[in-house]
Amino acid sequence: MFIPRTTLEQWRVLQSIVEHGGFAQAAAALHRSQSSVSYAVARLQESLGLELLAPEGRKARLTEAGRTLLARAEEVLEAARRLEGLAATLRQGWEPEVRLAVDAAFPTPLLLQALARFAELAPQTRLQLREEVLSGADEACIDGSADLVIAARVPEGHLGDVLIEVEFIAVAHPNHPLHRLGRPIEADDLRQAQQVVLRDSGRIKPRDEGWLGSTRRWTVTGMETALSMVAAGLGFAWLPCHLIQARIEAGELLPLPLREGQRRKAPLYLIFVQPELAGPATRQLAEVLGQTVNRT
Repeated sequence: MFIPRTTLEQWRVLQSIVEHGGFAQAAAALHRSQSSVSYAVARLQESLGLELLAPEGRKARLTEAGRTLLARAEEVLEAARRLEGLAATLRQGWEPEVRLAVDAAFPTPLLLQALARFAELAPQTRLQLREEVLSGADEACIDGSADLVIAARVPEGHLGDVLIEVEFIAVAHPNHPLHRLGRPIEADDLRQAQQVVLRDSGRIKPRDEGWLGSTRRWTVTGMETALSMVAAGLGFAWLPCHLIQARIEAGELLPLPLREGQRRKAPLYLIFVQPELAGPATRQLAEVLGQTVNRT
């Protein structure tokens, strides 16, 4: 079995000498005597059989070997720092990992803001993020593959609170044939046009939602892909306002003048999959999501 001949403490002393510019400065920063600092480096060099520091006037500089080894040692020191941080997190009862499933309609900018804040509050907690469509988020609740879910429905046996309401609007490229009709659009007009829809990511009971009256239909797996297709004039779709507002303002997309149903709203719910088992990291993430949405 391999037993290291050097210690993390010795490498930290060497790192401190380089960071602070000398033995005396390192000793002050580490709250140790200068003799103990010198001894730690001497033992380190002796164990390795290499000279890591070379005298240069009243200071010492890293040798080529010292520079190479210290660079690797700093990676080990950082890994040790993270390991001890994780241990502290576990002592406080924080989960080492949180699994989050998010409906694709949830605004990405809000999600990123929330995750950035969560990273500050729970730096030692890993995150697993899944983007789901329709029943995919339901299944994450039912099969327990997530700890926290943002879904368009609350599955039976679960409880959830409305987190945000997303508005969808029917749009197409300004030069799309539907816009050239020059009159309010009827359902019969839509049936003859190509619709772009999102595929349900669920596998157990996939479902269809929204208006699906067109027999000409292209099904895609991602919201951004659907947007790109509509912007390219390949069909029409109901897309979230937050995703397309800039495109509408730029004249790249144009709302369809439907006689009925141009806009619809859909609530998204925040659901604890197992509320009685939700730890502080899961609850912190839920709180941050709520705060982020409420600020908008």
